[in-house]
Amino acid sequence: MTTTASASSTTPATGKPAGLTPEKRRSKALRRFALSITVLNIVGLTWLGFEQAYATPFVAVGTAYATELLLESVDAAVRRRRPRYVGPFGQVLDFMLPAHITGLACSMLLYANDRLWPIAFAAAVGIGSKYVVRARVRGKSQHVLNPSNTGIVATLLIYDWVGIAPPYEFTEYPPGVLRWIIPFAVLVAGTMLNAKLTLKMPLLLGWAGGFVLQALLRSAFTDAWVLGALSPMTGVAFILYTNYMISDPGTTPFAPRRQFAFGLGIAAAYGTLMALHITFGLFFALAVVCVARWLALVTLPLTRPLTAPLLKRFLALRPAAVVREAP
Repeated sequence: MTTTASASSTTPATGKPAGLTPEKRRSKALRRFALSITVLNIVGLTWLGFEQAYATPFVAVGTAYATELLLESVDAAVRRRRPRYVGPFGQVLDFMLPAHITGLACSMLLYANDRLWPIAFAAAVGIGSKYVVRARVRGKSQHVLNPSNTGIVATLLIYDWVGIAPPYEFTEYPPGVLRWIIPFAVLVAGTMLNAKLTLKMPLLLGWAGGFVLQALLRSAFTDAWVLGALSPMTGVAFILYTNYMISDPGTTPFAPRRQFAFGLGIAAAYGTLMALHITFGLFFALAVVCVARWLALVTLPLTRPLTAPLLKRFLALRPAAVVREAP
């Protein structure tokens, strides 16, 4: 995709700046997110309190780049098309930024002590999932698993001694009021990004509302303390997960109602995992919902002929709107 656009373009009717096309919105969101996660890793390792080795992000990003270039070369050769890393600078940049983000996310969120290869494994699996697990969405084949989350989940399942980086690392060293300012700044920046560029606010509302609901249900039917069940919402890790992980434009639904259902489904999966005392519930919940969506998409040609008549019959049974005469 191209990222060049005239800054003075206007709508003919109003003279106001023209709205961004979906491609330009994606490019702008991608670049802002890549810049944000890069700055966060630099500041985190030098000041906030990240406990990973300084080499970790370099290994993860390098592995992600190499895996992306290798698999893209293979895919381009098989499909007899030009690789996406060949072209204008803006196009190549937008192609490589998802790998950059995946590598930094895996290095920031996983903790493997002094071992680097589990982080490299996570980055490679995340990028590889983009080429292996695909489905047709709006007539095009695209990946449906969140790459960063997929790499993290695969690493947690295979290497039981690898864990998630401690949440306190985001505010371990900043003094006093800065520990409150940092979460607020991350929340505002992420919310603006999703409201203006990714357009994923229905998903975030479904997730946040569902998270509160699952906390209330767990406190009502189990021995969970409601404030303890809600406390993750106050941390930087939860805010990052909400605004930058689950809202990935490439692996989430487009329609607002489906977005809301997607977010609500993540909350339901998380609540179920917590009730079953399964750790790392945030990451496993997103993986479960992404896999469920993938299964629904790949089986759609089989299920649509069965569900379409039922849906038509249901709509036919709906009562017609009553038209009242004016008094």
